[in-house]
Amino acid sequence: MESAHELTPGEMALRSGVAVSALHFYEREGLISSRRTSGNQRRYARDTLRRVAFIRMSQRLGIPLARIREALATLPTDRVPTSKDWARLSAGWRDDLDQRIVHLQRLRDNLAGCIGCGCLSLKVCALANPGDVLSEEGPGPVRL
Repeated sequence: MESAHELTPGEMALRSGVAVSALHFYEREGLISSRRTSGNQRRYARDTLRRVAFIRMSQRLGIPLARIREALATLPTDRVPTSKDWARLSAGWRDDLDQRIVHLQRLRDNLAGCIGCGCLSLKVCALANPGDVLSEEGPGPVRL
């Protein structure tokens, strides 16, 4: 039974700015879902637009799909998620973003000294091994 609150893959792609192939990929990865019509055509609930927007934003932040899937799994299944639900999910990325910002600032501040230095020293490299913390994990290439 067709619902006015459902979108075809083409409509979803147009509204979300995501290619139909990406929608199918998100569905295969368990990030979104659709129902099938009697003619075996996909239909997406309108609230899937917010899920796709959340996925795209999270991907732009560099959040792995597995973490995005875990976050989306915390949304209520018995009702359409509210703005509070979405705010809670977005707030969950704050620590990740803060850590990325610190790392990017360290990279920016040390980049000039690292480009072409050729030191290959994991003991003194402020980016790869600040404070030689990897020495505590034993000898050899512990990051391989």
